Amino acid sequence: MSRAAVRAVVQGVISMLWLVLLPGLGCSAQEGGDRGASASESASEKPKKPAPNFELKGVDGNLISLADHRGKPVLIDFWATWCVPCIYQVPELNAFWKMHREADDVAVIGVAVDVEGASVVGPWVKEKGVEYQIAIGDEALARSFGVMGFPTLAIITPDGDIESLHVGLIEVEELERLLAPLIGSSQADSPTL
Repeated sequence: MSRAAVRAVVQGVISMLWLVLLPGLGCSAQEGGDRGASASESASEKPKKPAPNFELKGVDGNLISLADHRGKPVLIDFWATWCVPCIYQVPELNAFWKMHREADDVAVIGVAVDVEGASVVGPWVKEKGVEYQIAIGDEALARSFGVMGFPTLAIITPDGDIESLHVGLIEVEELERLLAPLIGSSQADSPTL
């Protein structure tokens, strides 16, 4: 059996196991981490802190800057190609992005933390059909946001503060519920023409 065939079989078996165990799962960022944790850290529980700004190269070669999205909410997905649950987050984020793309009322940015960088991330993004912006980051950036496992979604307010972190999978309906107040506030703050 060829190496590629073995890899495909192993990935298939792992994917099947993850489908059974999927709800609320995430990949730990460090050994000994809480691998099955699904947690939300709400800003109402802790004071908001400013989101660390970043300027990263996207898989398309363009620069992606958090500051460029000031004035509207930003959803940042910290993920990795080796994280099986991250695969299942993509369709939810694609659906959310499609719902908001025309209105341009929220930004969706995926930040890949793969050590191998664009050479691994680019093909993965194409294969999985990712439609939102993907930047090449690292685990140090993820940790600066408070990320402890993958996937983690960071919700950033229009003012640039971390509203909340969500570890593990999250569905589009929950994203809508969490971001609706921020989308409404950013539109209310916008001057009308």
